[in-house]
Amino acid sequence: MSTTRSAQTAGVASAIGAYLLWGVLPLYFLLLAPTGPWELVAWRVVLSFVFCLLLLAITRGWKPLFAIVRQPRLLALTALAGVLIYINWQVFVLATLNGEIVETSLGYFINPIGTMLLGVFVLKERLRPLQWVAIGVATIAVLVIVFAHGTFPWIALSLTASFGIYGLVKKQIGPSVDALSGLTLESFWLLPVAAVQLIAVGLTSGITMGANGALHASLLAFAGVATAVPLLLFAAGTRRIGLTVIGMIQFITPIMQFLVGVLIMHEEMPAARWIGFVIVWVAIAVFLVDLALAARRIRAGHASANEPDPGTDAIPVP
Repeated sequence: MSTTRSAQTAGVASAIGAYLLWGVLPLYFLLLAPTGPWELVAWRVVLSFVFCLLLLAITRGWKPLFAIVRQPRLLALTALAGVLIYINWQVFVLATLNGEIVETSLGYFINPIGTMLLGVFVLKERLRPLQWVAIGVATIAVLVIVFAHGTFPWIALSLTASFGIYGLVKKQIGPSVDALSGLTLESFWLLPVAAVQLIAVGLTSGITMGANGALHASLLAFAGVATAVPLLLFAAGTRRIGLTVIGMIQFITPIMQFLVGVLIMHEEMPAARWIGFVIVWVAIAVFLVDLALAARRIRAGHASANEPDPGTDAIPVP
């Protein structure tokens, strides 16, 4: 039992660490000025790949990687995952550097709702009544933001869609691809895109790496670690704890991003936007209540399955 508890504690710590790091990413990206969003994402891809290669060398993880390379289906899925995570990274960095951190938080607040919709329409899953209520409330929130605030939340919805479909692809890959090998391949497929972006930036505004002092170069070189470490912590956490716990703590990231946008960057929050966010938070509350009730039913089912039949003697089963 103590071993199980230690594993669960380590899992919770890993998952919380991942979400905390994702929560402070906007501040890290803002520190990298004058590096623009296109150059930043390009370095993020290149340096993530380099960092993954170093980890593979240290952990001697080449064998699982080469096993994946010999399977065309898995290779294709990692390429698709790479495209989706690239879209997510680029939209997030563009929004962050353009003063739209609050809207990025909206995207990650409604991400679980989007994931449920993908489950219905793609995987043909059946939702519980409270899950449908959460989807309905979240839809109302988006409509309020569109019509009352007067802007279409394309950043939030792009982040929700790209990360949700990315999760769906990773689900199709399953345990056949470990976290480190997966991130290595996803970064590898994006190297040509990163090269084109660096060439384009070099020919227009100029590459900032190495042109703004040693401190800036060091911070920018850290982009690979800042990208890979949260993903690896998240993978370590999900192996040790249930999805219910993950569902509860995943809102650390959007809460932190929201606070960064409002309290630190002082982004505009008119009344209509506040109303939209409050409605989103109501949807999240419904989502969390449903998670808690589902977990309680599962525990109750396990407990009743372990109880002896009242009409027989309680004979221990080996």
